[in-house]
Amino acid sequence: MAIQYRNPLDHTFHALGDETRRRILSMLAIGGPCSANEINAPFDAAQPTISKHLKVLEKAGLVRREVKGRVHRFHLELAPMKEAEDWIARHEAFWQGTLQRLEGYLAEVDGQLEDAAGQPSDRDRRNLTKEREKDSE
Repeated sequence: MAIQYRNPLDHTFHALGDETRRRILSMLAIGGPCSANEINAPFDAAQPTISKHLKVLEKAGLVRREVKGRVHRFHLELAPMKEAEDWIARHEAFWQGTLQRLEGYLAEVDGQLEDAAGQPSDRDRRNLTKEREKDSE
């Protein structure tokens, strides 16, 4: 059963999830538009296999096909990658904030445990050990 993606971003991430497709995109980014034969040349794969990869990239909007006679040229389209980059940036900001809040909470809990036990925390012991090592150098 085939997976049915409804969101364009799903198509983008699906397309980017394959190494061969990422290599095709790199070729287009570095060398500009290429024919299907030029794209197929560096791969140890049958032409129909590369054709299927190109169709996935087209469906995701990552490449655009230009047909002139029998020659099919493929052009890189950046808009879907920009959308994916924006999505990643939003989630990175969320997770960075979440991890910073977690770090603050753990430091607070560590300090409370130290106060309750009257003993230095593991972190304080590690810092003290590092200070002593620096002093002995």
